[in-house]
Amino acid sequence: MTDNTRARPFRTERFKAFVDAVVAIAMTLLILPLMESVSEAASGHMTTAEFLDEHSGQLLSFGLSFLLIATFWMGHHRQYRDVERITGPLLWINVAWMATIVWLPVPTAMIGQMDTDALQAVVYIGTLIMTQVTTLAGWLYLARHRELGDVSTETIRLGAIGDLAAIILFAAALAIAIAASPNGYAGLFLLLLSDPMSRLLNRLFRRTSGEDDAPTADVGP
Repeated sequence: MTDNTRARPFRTERFKAFVDAVVAIAMTLLILPLMESVSEAASGHMTTAEFLDEHSGQLLSFGLSFLLIATFWMGHHRQYRDVERITGPLLWINVAWMATIVWLPVPTAMIGQMDTDALQAVVYIGTLIMTQVTTLAGWLYLARHRELGDVSTETIRLGAIGDLAAIILFAAALAIAIAASPNGYAGLFLLLLSDPMSRLLNRLFRRTSGEDDAPTADVGP
């Protein structure tokens, strides 16, 4: 293989299809511990009400992680919608992103089946933070390599601000989870503040750069 071939950007079709497959598998893996729990409940002749009560933690962790992965996937789709070529470094950024998605079912199972402690919160919420960090890295790379697609400057800026806001809120949720262990996961409700936090950061960046404080589109996590 020549150096020219190695340096040639990848086409996005296979890249996006691969990402979709990885996300679909990760979302499917989330349900496997619950399937095992159903089998155990059936062997123990548990009623449906008893099963739902005993495994409420598993059900909640499954629902939360499923929703988060779906949100991450939708954000990834928006991020790469107008990207036409993928370079080696950008591909590796996305490999790191996919690693966090594939790993998430593990801490999700920990929440549902193990006693809660501070380290468990670090593993779970830390994974979510790394997902956002790799997404932000993708925006920063696209900002420096505009030739890879037709992504507008405003889209990149708002995307990066949205990810930075999510990282800040996840970090705050992690601090709450550690301080209030074993009942600290409620701190994840801070993510409902993603849009206000994004708007606040957007205003701060505009003032810092001397831009007019004009209305901007909403940015999600």
